[in-house]
Amino acid sequence: MLTALQHRLQEVFAAGSTARLARLPDKGLAHDHVRLVGTGVLARIPKQSQMRLGAADNLAYQKTCFERAAPSGHTPQLVVTLAPDSLLPWGALLVEDIVGTPAVLPDQLPALIQALAALHALPVPDLAARAPLQHSADPALALVQEIATQAQYLPKADLMPSALRLIEAALSDLRERLSVQHRPPIALIAFDGHPGNFIVRPSGQAVLVDLEKCRYSYPGLDLAHATLYTSTTWDVASHAVLSDASVLNAYATWGRAVGPLLASAALPWHGTLRRAMGLWSLTWCAKWRVLSGQQTSGLPVGEDWSQARSDSALVAHVRERVDHYLSEETIAQLMAGFDRFESALA
Repeated sequence: MLTALQHRLQEVFAAGSTARLARLPDKGLAHDHVRLVGTGVLARIPKQSQMRLGAADNLAYQKTCFERAAPSGHTPQLVVTLAPDSLLPWGALLVEDIVGTPAVLPDQLPALIQALAALHALPVPDLAARAPLQHSADPALALVQEIATQAQYLPKADLMPSALRLIEAALSDLRERLSVQHRPPIALIAFDGHPGNFIVRPSGQAVLVDLEKCRYSYPGLDLAHATLYTSTTWDVASHAVLSDASVLNAYATWGRAVGPLLASAALPWHGTLRRAMGLWSLTWCAKWRVLSGQQTSGLPVGEDWSQARSDSALVAHVRERVDHYLSEETIAQLMAGFDRFESALA
């Protein structure tokens, strides 16, 4: 991979063609990361497409994520993209290498929320101009379908019957909640804003560095993903169990940052969207448990969760987290937390 990258860099980035390349520790299931030492640039090399796209479309999708999020001031600048070829079948994105440290929770959680609020405050283009980013005339119904698609893996995911019943009951409740006609405002959202995807600069500014899943949907999904137990305990470097007070404070911080109009319109939906994001995460865990044992296709197209695409230490970490989150005890804990959250908001 490093040799291929070095060769391709000669085409587009003069400083990069002679830079020392340093592969960073494998922390994500979707990308390898290589630092171009001394240039301030980082290469993001896809392993697969979580958006189920071919290599060229996947690269275009991620390029658009970086471009549209840039005006927020809380994301890395895109430098250039390297088109897919025989050397780099998925291509690569060269982006600003953010200098900083992993987020420390709960102390730096407000900085993460401020970064998300800046993203959510960006103007939303007309429906016809939102492509190629994922969007829908009704993001709520689209999200329910997305969760339902992942939930198809639940019967094969070897859950305890009691754990499966808890998830199925929550899915039924979510469908009923989303059967109402009114909807909250939409915005450009990260949809992957868990704390491990942020770097905090020495100034205290939080930067969201992973933008491959941006979409036009509801900000409440980002707030949930930044504060859910399944998110704050996912990444080793930012691991923390938030108190109910810290979670409520995070939502209040967002409300002050985006202003009273958006905050008041979003408020009635915070509980439902928190449940939705939790169920998305749990059903993704079931999906990964089923698909990670399959052989990799080796082709630069679509999703490929095969453990062969990642280092063994990362796979072991993900497996441990997935097993923990799909346990009856953790699922029950999540459901109880949803109830407490809604009671506190009320």
